[in-house]
Amino acid sequence: GAATAAAHFAAFMTFAKQLVVDCRGHLLGRLSSIIAKELLIGQQVVLVRSEDVNMSGSLYRAKLKYANFKRKKTNSNPRHGPFHQRAPSKIVWRTIRGMVPHKTARGAASLDRLKCFEGIPHPFDRKKRMVIPAALKVLRLRPERKFCKLGDLSSLFGWKHSALVERLEAQRKVKSEAFHKKKVATQRSQKATAKKVKVSAEDQKVLEGAGFA
Repeated sequence: GAATAAAHFAAFMTFAKQLVVDCRGHLLGRLSSIIAKELLIGQQVVLVRSEDVNMSGSLYRAKLKYANFKRKKTNSNPRHGPFHQRAPSKIVWRTIRGMVPHKTARGAASLDRLKCFEGIPHPFDRKKRMVIPAALKVLRLRPERKFCKLGDLSSLFGWKHSALVERLEAQRKVKSEAFHKKKVATQRSQKATAKKVKVSAEDQKVLEGAGFA
């Protein structure tokens, strides 16, 4: 159940200075609840590719839900809220906000540790990105069930930047593929060099004693 998932995740996620999570293929609610808990215990989290988050249920159903939410406004002055965010990153942020006691100092501080982005902007395209197994659609939703993408919902309700994000992502993927090929080549050459190196018997004993057999 949820406790097991949390325990599994706690083991998987020891404190890092900053944790970058790739939202692609995760379910919105499950991802949000795990991230909310991490924020509350003091972890800094960055969510990238929030437009690729999945939601269970068809797009039509999600559209009805959002339209229902959009009707809710302050009767005397709608500018007082609730505010209906259209961008996927803002929708993810607001979902997490609903799982955090954001009106207390502790909750507000934990929300300050969260950043959400569409696509993968500059500093984070060079960082290791995590997935959260307990929130993945492919592991959590039965294959015959319908699902939809948050980016598609946002586009229907007035988010105008999906084409731009797609274009920037295509450029990033070309760069990251080149980087990955270079990295793999470097690792191979390092391994090959390490194999060629001869170590004297004395040094070998020292290495084995230190656990580098």
